[in-house]
Amino acid sequence: MKKTLFLICCLSLFVLSLLSAQDANSPALKPMVSHFAARSFAPGAVSRAELDLIVQAAVRAPSAANRQPWHFTVVQNQDLANKIVPNLTDGNVLIVISAQGDGKTNGVQILDCALAAESIYLAAQALGLGSRIYTGPIDGLNKNLKNDLSLPQGHNAVVLVRIGRLPAGVDAVGSASARNPATQLVTYK
Repeated sequence: MKKTLFLICCLSLFVLSLLSAQDANSPALKPMVSHFAARSFAPGAVSRAELDLIVQAAVRAPSAANRQPWHFTVVQNQDLANKIVPNLTDGNVLIVISAQGDGKTNGVQILDCALAAESIYLAAQALGLGSRIYTGPIDGLNKNLKNDLSLPQGHNAVVLVRIGRLPAGVDAVGSASARNPATQLVTYK
C-alpha cells in the first residue's frame, strides 16, 4: 500500500511537471515565446560572467552529427566592434560565429552556426539583455577584418549576434517587429 501510494505521488508529480512545462510562462519556454530583436541599446558593459553563460549556451547548441563546426569570437573592443557594426552603443559586445568554408555554400555548417546564434540570442535575453542577430555585415567582415578578429585558419564568419543592455521600459510589445501569425505559417496534417 505504501509503495503504491508512493508511486502514485511520484507519477502525479511527474505529470504536473509535464503540464507546467507546456505553459507559455514556464522558465524554459518564456524566452522563446516572448523574445524580440532589440533595436536600441543602453550604454553599459556586459559582464564577463554574463558572457561566460551566453557562450556556454552557444557551445551547447545542437549541430549535425555533433560536429560542432563553429568558433566564437567575442568582440569587446569597441573600436573593432564599430568597424563591424557602425555606431554601436558603448558596452555592446559582438559574438562572431565562424566555420570552415566560405560562409555561403557550406550549408550544414551555416545551419549549425545559425543554431548557435539562436542559443546566444535567447541566452542573452534570458539574462535580461538585448540581443540582435546580424548577417548583413558578414561579407565586409570576411573581406576586411578576418585578421583583426583572428578567425581560425580556413574559417569565415557566418553570423554575428549583438548583445547589450536594454533601455529602461523596453519590452517586446513596443520593440518587436510585427510577426506573421502561426495560422498563416503552419499546416497541421
